[in-house]
Amino acid sequence: MRIGLVGKPNVGKSTYFSAATLAKVDIANYPFCTIEANVGVAFIAAPQPCPCKDLRARLEEDGRLEPVSEDDPRKGSICEPRTGSCVGFVRLVPTFLVDVAGLVPGAADGRGRGNAFLSDLANCDALIQVVDAAGLTDIEGNPIAAVDDVESSLKEETSFLTEELDSWIYGILDDGWSRGSRRVQAEGDKGLTTFLHDRFTGLGATLPHILQALDEFRTQWGDLDTPWMWSEEKVRSLSCHIRSQLFPIHIAANKADSAKGTPWQAITSNGIVQPTMADMELALRRADSGGMISYAPGKESFEIVDETKLNPAQINALSSMKDKLAEAGGTGVAELLSGVLFNALDHIVVYPVADENAWKDGEGRVLPDAFVVPNNIEAKELAYKVHSDLGDGFIRAVDGRTRRIVGADHECGDSDVIKIHAKS
Repeated sequence: MRIGLVGKPNVGKSTYFSAATLAKVDIANYPFCTIEANVGVAFIAAPQPCPCKDLRARLEEDGRLEPVSEDDPRKGSICEPRTGSCVGFVRLVPTFLVDVAGLVPGAADGRGRGNAFLSDLANCDALIQVVDAAGLTDIEGNPIAAVDDVESSLKEETSFLTEELDSWIYGILDDGWSRGSRRVQAEGDKGLTTFLHDRFTGLGATLPHILQALDEFRTQWGDLDTPWMWSEEKVRSLSCHIRSQLFPIHIAANKADSAKGTPWQAITSNGIVQPTMADMELALRRADSGGMISYAPGKESFEIVDETKLNPAQINALSSMKDKLAEAGGTGVAELLSGVLFNALDHIVVYPVADENAWKDGEGRVLPDAFVVPNNIEAKELAYKVHSDLGDGFIRAVDGRTRRIVGADHECGDSDVIKIHAKS
């Protein structure tokens, strides 16, 4: 999965990206600091406890494992992740995060990076628009003292992205509209559906996307009747409905700790709206990596490892951050990514294994793999995601929790442990 970070320049996109991935990217106070899209891996906590929690309980009950000791650095986790980590049965799983170069009004007409920017967005499964909740930048991302009306500024900031996407979609639609209209004359409503699906497949459009967009369009305009006679306003309206299906936009109301009140509540979006503090998240992640504190992304607090190794300025800074973190209930960075991946995109985490009893792979490692997959994915489709040979030779699967044999069309659930049997 690829989650794209988008927004006007200088609102903290690169800081958000670095905080989520700990990648080293340019972070500066000027437009187009990011020229090409940065791609990194963010590790997000799985929605359910790692299955190694249940495995440990079973092994302890059988007398094959001692209870967790107080000084256990992994707080009971016994799995062996090949990617990510697991501490205290919190399994971190990967997703790709894309920091796309800054958007300015007029991208659809070639301003800024123009269509290069828009094509980067088309390769993402979801978009997070990072906005300036503190109102410290103008509409093009230039630093200013402060805007007079932050709520109006945020509405303008969020709407200009949707307007750019609407214009882009309209351009694609208008370019072939006469041909599509003739197809409708020959084939009726089905012809329009097929035309739109073909036209936007390159942007990730599925048939359900197109059908839902047309249903919403009919609600606004009535029957499709004669598309070849539609006004520009009506075609643009259809573009808006298609954009809404292809690009649901989630909002990171960044710099929330510097905002007055909660101006993000005025934002209208077809996605999640989450106040975030990317600067603080990045500082905490770096302090944790440097051994100064113990901090887990998404948590409401942290612990100083050894106060004697810190100077008074560092102690004061960490104390201030701890107070703000507790007041806000977290920085919001990891919470938003988790909400987009697992709720909005409706994905789950499944653990394929080679041994359904010991929950190990062929090399004896406990639960080494955690796959982020669509909810209710069928067993055979999961097999293909593990390895194409497993999909081609699929015979059956086994639910590692119940030991029940299941078929190719078995729908997997969150935190399932699955053994796949296939022809060699």
